[in-house]
Amino acid sequence: MDEQKKEKFKKEGQEIKSGFERAKTEFKAEVVDKGDPKVIAALGYLWILFLIPLLFKKDDPFCKHHGKQGLVLFIFSILVSIIGGIPVIGWLISFFGGLIVLGLMILGILKALQGEMWEMPYLGKFAKKLNF
Repeated sequence: MDEQKKEKFKKEGQEIKSGFERAKTEFKAEVVDKGDPKVIAALGYLWILFLIPLLFKKDDPFCKHHGKQGLVLFIFSILVSIIGGIPVIGWLISFFGGLIVLGLMILGILKALQGEMWEMPYLGKFAKKLNF
């Protein structure tokens, strides 16, 4: 490969990398920093997206509350999935546990979008114990 092609690929690689950095910065500036705290808090109930309110809005008690509850719900959903590996009884527990997780997710999203500091039944007490 001649030197011109090497320089061209190197330049294109740097442009792509700078484009990713710019997109990441713009996402944080437009969506997280200027975003509605209710929407950011509601994202916390969508599995791994609980990280968004916990990492980007850690100074906002409303977002932090819903982010912690999203974390507890995420851990609960993983436990339900693991239990689902047990034949017959695990399948039943996994099915009904999945319905509970789905219901709590929907309720959490709705309550966050309404601006309420809602506490999940049973799992909410574990979220209160998290200190970070």
